[in-house]
Amino acid sequence: MATSERDYYELLGVPRDASEADVKKAFRRLARELHPDVSDATDAHDRFREVVEAYEVLSKSETRALYDRYGHAGLRSGGFQPGQFDFGSLSDLFSAFFGDDVLAGHAGGRGRGADVAALVEIELVEAATGVKRDLPFQVAVVCSHCGGDGAEPGSAVTTCPTCGGAGRVQHVSRSVFGEFVRAQTCPTCAGSGRKVEQPCTVCGGEGRRLEERRLEVEIPPGIHDGQQIRISGEGHAGGPRGRAGDVYVQVHVKPDERFVREGNDVFSTVELTMTQASLGTSVTVPTLDGDEELDVAPGTQPGEIIVLRGRGMPVLQGFGRGDQHVFVNVLVPRHLSDEQRRLLAEFDSHTDERTYKSDEGFFEKLKSAFR
Repeated sequence: MATSERDYYELLGVPRDASEADVKKAFRRLARELHPDVSDATDAHDRFREVVEAYEVLSKSETRALYDRYGHAGLRSGGFQPGQFDFGSLSDLFSAFFGDDVLAGHAGGRGRGADVAALVEIELVEAATGVKRDLPFQVAVVCSHCGGDGAEPGSAVTTCPTCGGAGRVQHVSRSVFGEFVRAQTCPTCAGSGRKVEQPCTVCGGEGRRLEERRLEVEIPPGIHDGQQIRISGEGHAGGPRGRAGDVYVQVHVKPDERFVREGNDVFSTVELTMTQASLGTSVTVPTLDGDEELDVAPGTQPGEIIVLRGRGMPVLQGFGRGDQHVFVNVLVPRHLSDEQRRLLAEFDSHTDERTYKSDEGFFEKLKSAFR
């Protein structure tokens, strides 16, 4: 993990309104320059980790929006954790970040397996307590019959005659500007560098096969809608000497009609009649921990906010909880009988300045909810 807090856009050398394609292009350029495979600079290792972290944030719309609005502090509070990247070859790098085909390069060597994306939906109350979910998904695994080699056991495997085992072929063209060299994956061996005489009878020479798997995903308390959980090494299998990809589980927290979430605080409302607000009462209000009796003081005003300390969402990967802010809505009678009108008029005739004296303005009360 990078230890500095340099601006991610500055690290990649792109403007803040850069497109997704521009971000990807900048990362590819810097990766080729700073990756330990090609750079001898003493600080290449740290700089490479920084640009990987920058790309992880700016290449995803959710983390990019969080960073644009709140910076590094917003990412931390949102639970972002930079991925742990192993310094394999450059081909591994581009496979990891740009999603090479699940079964491509199976007979090569160190190719990292592709990642798996999954989605789970949970209730807001479950997000408050944390929950476990059983996640089914299909994943490419190494063929047990051929050991991922792609060839039927005992059959001959020779060097590809087209690329000579390199896995790539080059085409040289000449123009008035000089020679241009274009390299591409070998069309004969699909980049493996080998010629399989007899493909594996189980996997058809792919070296991998699809398998149904289930994972128990532990969703931590306080998670936010749209955040991802990374499960390392549980994705599609890589080449014989490469590691498996990861599983990225995106969490969708379903709206709860009783609450509105803002960060770690939640907001709700309670309705009182005019007489309840005037005389005081005890009412039942919903909280994330269940229903709770709330004592309402006599003279409670419309728009008043009652704060229940520590009844909000837990701090993700931290300590403590937010608060619950209960907005008081006082119901004014719409339809009155003649007797009710008479009684209200009689009450009004006995009021004075002290009856409706205000000790705090409405907007002051509203602002106090966000202090």
